[in-house]
Amino acid sequence: MVIVFVRETRNHEWRAQFQKGQRVWVESVGVWSRVDQVNATWAKGFDEPVRVTYDVGLGRDFQSHELMLPVDDALSSQAHRWRLMRARNKWQDVQDCAHHPFPGTYPVVVTDPSDWGGWRVPGAEYDRDPDKVEYQARLIVAAPRLKALIERLVSSVDEAPGDASRDA
Repeated sequence: MVIVFVRETRNHEWRAQFQKGQRVWVESVGVWSRVDQVNATWAKGFDEPVRVTYDVGLGRDFQSHELMLPVDDALSSQAHRWRLMRARNKWQDVQDCAHHPFPGTYPVVVTDPSDWGGWRVPGAEYDRDPDKVEYQARLIVAAPRLKALIERLVSSVDEAPGDASRDA
């Protein structure tokens, strides 16, 4: 285990790898959290702590190798490329599902550039209410664009808060 410290040259204070309030990915648990407290263990004769753990509000302290910072990843920025594909319904003939919006197929939302990974529903659920599932699929595909629109709106309001309507 390697603990990285950065020394400030002015007053020789140590700084831990993660700071209080910082958003981190807790790898061993698989969730995002915020650092509530940085816990340093000091030993006599050392200028720096011998161990640093982080309280992220999950019931135990975590070491730095269990935490990761969010990174702007080129692949994650491709979320706007989510798309709706149609998969062939292997369990029903086209005649049996003539009441579906697209007989013989069901929607699959693909979130990966390699055309796999994403969202789909079981055939029985699709057959029960195909219009609802079609709507959900279109909504999921539109979600990244909606998120980008909301982020632009918030950013524009932050730049000129006086121009924003109080009703919004």
